[in-house]
Amino acid sequence: MLKGKAITAVPSSNLHFPGCLIPLESTLTAWEPILASGRKVAASRRLNQAVRRNRAFSTAGLREFLFTLAFKGLVYPQIWEDPEVDMEALAITPDCHVVAIASGGCNILSYLVADPGRITAVDLAPAHVALNRLKLAAVRQLPTWQSFYRFFGEADTEANITAYWRFLKPNLDAETRDYWEGRSLLGRRRISMFSRNVYRCGLLGHSIGLGHLVARLHGVDLSKMLRARSLAEQRAFFETSLAPLFDKPLVRWATGRQMSLYGLGIPPAQYAALGAGAPHIAMVLRDRVERLSCDFSLDDNYFAWQAFGRSYSDSATGPLPPYLKQAHFETIRARADRVEVLNRSFTEYLKSRPDRSIDRYVLLDAQDWMSDPQLNELWREITRTARPGARVIFRTAAAPSLLHGRVDGFVLGQWRYESERSRDLARRDRSAIYGGFHLYVLAA
Repeated sequence: MLKGKAITAVPSSNLHFPGCLIPLESTLTAWEPILASGRKVAASRRLNQAVRRNRAFSTAGLREFLFTLAFKGLVYPQIWEDPEVDMEALAITPDCHVVAIASGGCNILSYLVADPGRITAVDLAPAHVALNRLKLAAVRQLPTWQSFYRFFGEADTEANITAYWRFLKPNLDAETRDYWEGRSLLGRRRISMFSRNVYRCGLLGHSIGLGHLVARLHGVDLSKMLRARSLAEQRAFFETSLAPLFDKPLVRWATGRQMSLYGLGIPPAQYAALGAGAPHIAMVLRDRVERLSCDFSLDDNYFAWQAFGRSYSDSATGPLPPYLKQAHFETIRARADRVEVLNRSFTEYLKSRPDRSIDRYVLLDAQDWMSDPQLNELWREITRTARPGARVIFRTAAAPSLLHGRVDGFVLGQWRYESERSRDLARRDRSAIYGGFHLYVLAA
């Protein structure tokens, strides 16, 4: 979810797993929206406005251009924020209108378990909009939970492509059909990602794969983490196999360069916040991987399975996002019509809404990307549209909230920062990759 000079929102820029290059396939597919229709050109323009702050021919401007290019294809097949922590913080009720950045859609669908009245999902990346709409069509139209799980849980069989043509294509809007049936510059239809493990595709999927390759070059098989049977064994693998990687010259060289982390969704502005106060960015990433590896049991952390195994566990009874669990399938199917998915920025959408009309706001880590004018414009719109008791949640690369001292005091003064609660929620976020989780409640 991205931000712009007069707009704000971001295609969920998440930290993920150590890698060192922007993958070729993701870079090639990044050009596709530019080569397509006027609608896609408009989406591309929004993305450019959201990221680029510096002169085009400056060093910073070149970095921003390359990052924007990388983000024009599919980035996140899975979102990397813990939906269970989100739902606890949001305290959703049946009358709530939730507005959230869409990203990979896992959390949007998962929020339906909490029974909101309405969800509006916005994203500047057309690929994320198409993925969210595909998931919504699938939960409505696929005949069983088993076929739904096969499509988005296993996501690696030709049966999914057959299911697309039979059940999903007739129930998708033209724009979404065009996206999934279109071809990358390598000649593959995009829907084919679901026959070859979608979680190994997209910018993040390829970048995690490069992380595995770098580890193997140093004699480490990251998938061996998944053999651990206790937190003690997880800790032992981290200390003996993972931690030493962050001292390797290649890893330190790669992580010390902003462009090498674009594949992990870390833009130039967030890179600076991530490394603030640290002797080297590799040490910050080491700390985040330590949390992912050691603070949560593998029996309950599907983020660790994605990082170390590049898929969910072999059994459908293993850890999964709420929307993929069999127990929630019929509930989510019944409530799927409550979700709308828009190719908009967050601020742009809020400007279209009347005063006091929204209850919950989910910003992911979008604000890490924003300038002070963008932050102030966003929070003016949040405050204008917020109903009494409204809640806002977001994450940050660094631990502190970034709002104080940057957002107008009169606007921010209308919100109560739940500092202790925020620290507790950050500690329990199983994605384990952010410095801070933050909850603000509109003061009475």
